[in-house]
Amino acid sequence: MTKKTYLKLIEYQTEQSRQHLGEVQGIYREMRGYKHDFHHHLQTLKTQLEAGEIGRALAYLEQLDQQLMNVDTLLKTGNVALDVILSTKIAQAKAAGIAVNVKANVPDRLLLSDLELSIILGNLLENAIEACQCAKGERFLRLFIGMKGKMLYFSMLNSAGPKATKKGSLFSSHKAGLHGFGLRRAESILEAHGGWCKYNSEEGAFTSEFLVPAVE
Repeated sequence: MTKKTYLKLIEYQTEQSRQHLGEVQGIYREMRGYKHDFHHHLQTLKTQLEAGEIGRALAYLEQLDQQLMNVDTLLKTGNVALDVILSTKIAQAKAAGIAVNVKANVPDRLLLSDLELSIILGNLLENAIEACQCAKGERFLRLFIGMKGKMLYFSMLNSAGPKATKKGSLFSSHKAGLHGFGLRRAESILEAHGGWCKYNSEEGAFTSEFLVPAVE
């Protein structure tokens, strides 16, 4: 790959990540909007019930229920950027029939920027969802994110198809186009911050793990 092509790929990937981050921030604003409106909904229902308009209050509750069914609960990790990234990807995984288990607790302020966090986690979770869709039998994704001292630790186990072939430090992908480029971007960001990552493929399962300095 030429330097020019590589720079174009970085620009493309970064733009994709900016768009993704904008989308998940939009979801977070929508969730906050529902919370803000909750008081107004209660006041409306109270007024209708005090006026004896039971049928109207029930219809109002039915409308609220339909709206809330379309909104996924936002995760609470302690970090707003991580909340929206994980919430979006987990909703995507569940829509694909993947059983998801997540434990995450991190500080609100990290040395990684929100954009870097989006690139790293977005790519790792995209690959996990892709691998799950190739799995025979149970589809699952188990994720842990937490602190080890001043280091951010990430560990993920997901279902997968047959054992993948390793190419350098990465594994082959079923995606068309830029094979493994997203993982290379994630790897390069972690290395730039003094961290490391490793992957392991077994028959029916794939693991991803990284450790990176996150607080001063």
